[in-house]
Amino acid sequence: MQYLGLAVAYNADRPCNKSMIFEVSNDAKMKRTMRRPLPRGRLSIPSAVTWAMCMGFTGSVLLALKANVLAAGLATSNIAFYALIYTPLKQIHPINTWVGAIVGAIPPLIGWAAATGQVTLEGLVLPAVLYFWQIPHFMALAYLCRNDYAAGGFKMLSLLDSTGVKTSLVALRNCIYLLPAGFVAYHWNITSVWFGLETALLTSGMGAAALLFYFNRNTKNARRLFHASILYLPLLMIGMLFHRFPHTQLDGATTNLGESDNMAFENAELVDSERSEGRNVWRRYARDSSSRPPVAYASAAPFPFLPVPVFSSAD
Repeated sequence: MQYLGLAVAYNADRPCNKSMIFEVSNDAKMKRTMRRPLPRGRLSIPSAVTWAMCMGFTGSVLLALKANVLAAGLATSNIAFYALIYTPLKQIHPINTWVGAIVGAIPPLIGWAAATGQVTLEGLVLPAVLYFWQIPHFMALAYLCRNDYAAGGFKMLSLLDSTGVKTSLVALRNCIYLLPAGFVAYHWNITSVWFGLETALLTSGMGAAALLFYFNRNTKNARRLFHASILYLPLLMIGMLFHRFPHTQLDGATTNLGESDNMAFENAELVDSERSEGRNVWRRYARDSSSRPPVAYASAAPFPFLPVPVFSSAD
């Protein structure tokens, strides 16, 4: 259910993310956005607003009820931050790119908060990766679409940088910032050292594309960097999943258990104590077990995900 809440809250942001509510007139002037539903009149603004509000409210409520208030608060704040700060800033100042990168980095932090109930340093690794990754990714896109952004009235760094030196340098600099990310994850016991090595290799590949773009600023190299950034992220995610260490917090986990899970663990402890009492107690336990459903053994650890049966009395 936590995943459903995240998905619904994310969907609430899609109308804003697609510039379908606040930037209809701007989108109508850009080749890459003029075919979106609102600019073409296939969707009305009231319908888009209604959908966004319903999805945002539903997603936040699901996260609050099924995960925790922290995750719900982060999701709600991120939607508001995108709609009320980042979106208008796009027509005011080029710093909007860095502000928008914060919005894009928050979702994995919401997932961490939903799973652990807190925000820790370990939970900031993936958001940091996403933040720094978005900069070269978007700088390449902004260079490729600079005429489109100018027509739409958006203030991007590439529009103020006729030579492309600043745009390419910003992209290269943020690729360098990504180099230690995998080793930070290893140092904080999130992944094995292999993830650090693989991430450094992946980042070097994207950095090479950024370096090529810096020395030879043209559309071809900008597109090469853009494609490298698209390939980078899924490969990094796969590597993190493959090399991750299990995140175990016994104290936090036991406090977040449901009633059925607590009963499962109590049942497991009861079985262990009965076995330790000796053969006579075990025989009595075996004699009485005929009244217990077979699923009782699967409900105890290490299978707490199965429902705990209600034991009927031997009498």
